[in-house]
Amino acid sequence: MIKAFLFDLDGVLTDTSEFHYRGWKRLADEEGLAFDRADNEALRGVSRRESLLLMLKGRVISETQMEAWMERKNAYYLELVEKMTPADLLPGAMELLSELRAAGIKIAIASSSKNAGLVMDRLSLAPAIDALVDGNMVTLSKPAPDLFLKAAELVGTRPDESVVVEDAAAGVEAGIAGGMWTVGLGPVERVGMADLVIPSLEDVHLAQILAGLEKSGHHRI
Repeated sequence: MIKAFLFDLDGVLTDTSEFHYRGWKRLADEEGLAFDRADNEALRGVSRRESLLLMLKGRVISETQMEAWMERKNAYYLELVEKMTPADLLPGAMELLSELRAAGIKIAIASSSKNAGLVMDRLSLAPAIDALVDGNMVTLSKPAPDLFLKAAELVGTRPDESVVVEDAAAGVEAGIAGGMWTVGLGPVERVGMADLVIPSLEDVHLAQILAGLEKSGHHRI
């Protein structure tokens, strides 16, 4: 019996991944680091610190510099987020949230981003969800399951009653590690470990997701 859906935010309900890319790219250009869209793929779903370490590719900088660079990237990102509106929700996102609400299923957002609350406000998502867990609330980021376990706890459901919806490999791994059902959005190469893989939330309904999970033959059925 599925009682909760736990959504990642970036790349699932809205696409701020382009904003993250532009923020990191601006920093990389200023600091003479080689960084392109292919490099950016490795940053999907991981924390700000881990993203910077990946971007440095072994280059060593001081902790003070790391903090300053992360702050700069975040400022660039926030400039772009400030311009967001509910029109920036991805196709099908609000429709699925409304369907889940009507079915009495709990809804949480579980995002590694420390800016998830701000993004949620810009998208006017607060009335549509029951809980938000962001990078400020747990110590370990994805692929550790902590974000999703905290989200399930806040909405009062067990892991095996919860469905994680993710677009990143690290997020799918986190859901699996937490003992939850997993829906991967995007290509099989990236999210193929999930119980159910679909391209996006566009034209996707609750009944389809539940039927797909049931067919997955996962041991949690």
